[in-house]
Amino acid sequence: MRLFVGLDFPWSLKQRLAGLATGIPGARWVPAENLHLTLRFIGETPAYYAEEIDHALESVQVRAFPLALAGIGLFQKGGKPTTLWVGVERSEPLDHLQAKVETALQRIGLEPERRRFSPHVTLARLDSAPEAKLAAFVQAHNLFRADPVIVEHFTLFSSRLGKEQTVYTPEVEYALL
Repeated sequence: MRLFVGLDFPWSLKQRLAGLATGIPGARWVPAENLHLTLRFIGETPAYYAEEIDHALESVQVRAFPLALAGIGLFQKGGKPTTLWVGVERSEPLDHLQAKVETALQRIGLEPERRRFSPHVTLARLDSAPEAKLAAFVQAHNLFRADPVIVEHFTLFSSRLGKEQTVYTPEVEYALL
């Protein structure tokens, strides 16, 4: 199983985000049902170990908190845009949840996450999108803001690579206090 821990969003927010998905040739837009915020990518995991991951995540105790999405940006690799994203306003409760998830997974033997936590929601993956179109898109949407949502749970997802798109399946939800 290929696993990750993330925050799912209400359908109304996913639809609003998906409404941005236009105007960039070559962008591979993330379908509305797959929009999420990744707290920790785990990767390929044997089924027996998924149970240990589940038990570790059950131990995470964090209070519910508001989460706000704001802004649009790009990740680049080697100076070439690779990902178009919606920003997530940093907050102590979000960082606390992510740290608790990371600690719980390290306790059962997972290697520490190498990348620094950079909360975002991926809108599109970019292969050869015209830079002028990307710049215009970011400029047109850089004031994007969504009303805060209350995070009441986090989710262990599995992902399966499909012919057309990756399918994310919520496996277990963990309630926050």
